[in-house]
Amino acid sequence: MSREDVVHGGAFSSQPGVHHMSLSAEHIVDAEKRLVVVKFGKKLTVRDIERYANLLRANPLFQPNFSEIVNLTEVEEVELQSDEFLRLADEIDPFSTDAKRAFVARSSVQNHAARMHKILRTQRNIEIFRTVEEAEHWIRT
Repeated sequence: MSREDVVHGGAFSSQPGVHHMSLSAEHIVDAEKRLVVVKFGKKLTVRDIERYANLLRANPLFQPNFSEIVNLTEVEEVELQSDEFLRLADEIDPFSTDAKRAFVARSSVQNHAARMHKILRTQRNIEIFRTVEEAEHWIRT
């Protein structure tokens, strides 16, 4: 990865391309692979997702048609109401409808959050996987 941007949320790091923003999510934008990888923490809220989406939009390396891997494997609690799921899908999501999206989920809570987004985005290029490796393979194909 020659040009990437890593975000963790809170204070900015002195390393080029690496930013710390909050413990709720960290993401990498890999322009060469046309891929964004995000990993959310134990508690997932609409505010966490909004912050992540805003950081992506502000990142000059990000393009809405990039692929995305969303790692939900550490999420234990999802604090999203049905109207927030709708707003995320309709207004907040920075990706285009043709972007390839892979969610990695292992628990029922994680699967529910991923399925809700898949249903609400009504696109056929969102899939849910049990491992990051499976998600990466699907993104590459």
